[in-house]
Amino acid sequence: AALHKLSSLDKGLTYHCFDHTMDVLEQCGRIAAAEGVEDKTQLFLLKVAALYHDTGFLRTYRNHEEVSVDIFMEDAPKFGFTDYEISEVKRLIMVTQIPQRPTDILESIICDADLDYLGRDDFFAIGDTLRREFIKYGVVPDDQAWEGLQMKFLTNHSYHTTSSRSLREPSKQAHIRRLQSQGKV
Repeated sequence: AALHKLSSLDKGLTYHCFDHTMDVLEQCGRIAAAEGVEDKTQLFLLKVAALYHDTGFLRTYRNHEEVSVDIFMEDAPKFGFTDYEISEVKRLIMVTQIPQRPTDILESIICDADLDYLGRDDFFAIGDTLRREFIKYGVVPDDQAWEGLQMKFLTNHSYHTTSSRSLREPSKQAHIRRLQSQGKV
């Protein structure tokens, strides 16, 4: 249901789009495996949360996580989730809100999956999709404001899982150095 809904996202959402959701879903699986999470129920709920975490963009730009929870709650009865499963998915969606403050391994996994690109080779290409989206939606007025916001975000960001700190943090630091050398601070 979430994937079907995401096909209706505004085309101006150049970052928070179908591809981002699929990337978060994939990274959740990868990070969970690297962190030794094998419980099938936990993995399933993590993936459901990944699929729904940005559906709120269908209705709003600001505070979309709460609306993502609402959309999940509209769909949940169709799938027979237990009260426990519903509460787990809801908390996993809400923890993706910035600033991220995960308190357990599942929350840490979805947070790291959501921002995985910060430490990847496709950082600059994906970052450009976010820049265009932020300018379109008035989050920043121009490229100069974007560059300042991006640098502040990068330098304040921390990965939460051991595997993401090991795999992604070195590249993220290299991206910061590259931006600084380009005078984009």
